Amino acid sequence: MVDLSNFLRGGIAAQPAVSALPRHVAIVMDGNGRWAKKRFMPRIFGHKFGMEALVRVIDDCHRRGIEYLTVYAFSSENWKRPDEEVSGLMNLVLVGVSKYLARLADKGVRIHVAGDRSKVSERVCQAWQHAETATADNTGLKLTVAFNYGGRWDIVQACKRAIADGLAPEALSEEALSKYMALGYAPDPDLFIRTGGEVRISNFLLWQLAYAELHFTDCLWPDFDEAELDKAIAVFASRDRRFGGVKPSPSTQEASA
Repeated sequence: MVDLSNFLRGGIAAQPAVSALPRHVAIVMDGNGRWAKKRFMPRIFGHKFGMEALVRVIDDCHRRGIEYLTVYAFSSENWKRPDEEVSGLMNLVLVGVSKYLARLADKGVRIHVAGDRSKVSERVCQAWQHAETATADNTGLKLTVAFNYGGRWDIVQACKRAIADGLAPEALSEEALSKYMALGYAPDPDLFIRTGGEVRISNFLLWQLAYAELHFTDCLWPDFDEAELDKAIAVFASRDRRFGGVKPSPSTQEASA
């Protein structure tokens, strides 16, 4: 088992072995509304502080050498929320791009947006396009923001794109279809984190999470910090990942040496 003690104390120089560090982390950022309610604030304030938590986590992942971070910002089911909250979330997109884009770009972060843009306003789509274009040449952390995204939508749109490209049925495989998924440019997540105490995936990356390690925490998203991230990484490092197979016994390994 990998010793993460120095790493968990914040010793960036003492990074764990690559095998102990997830290459791709996916997060459901849950609990913003409840965080605000506990403080007698409107729900939108929870989302505002949640955005600040996201920026911190991006920095933390960048320092640890995590290559891909994907966050669930707005699901295809979130349109059911009160109009005031939905409007506030759309405005936060504009504020976030204006306030944080330059900072993230300077750090080398590459931004992608995954989701159905057909229902999103032109101003929001333009903001996303600006963020993607401005960071297109960056080679650092690959940040994907899942916005108006749903796992089932993703699978359906991938099938439609494959059909539109004329992919023959006999040529269809898991590998072939994966290239049409919204995150076709990224490896599947190694570590899935959900904050806020709920224990479900909620239609997030249904295809891609097939062999991710799942970590659920009661911590509300605005309170999620470096220590919480390190707890999740430590849990990941302790897992025995076999991907459906069986690891060779010590005697087998010695015989093949």
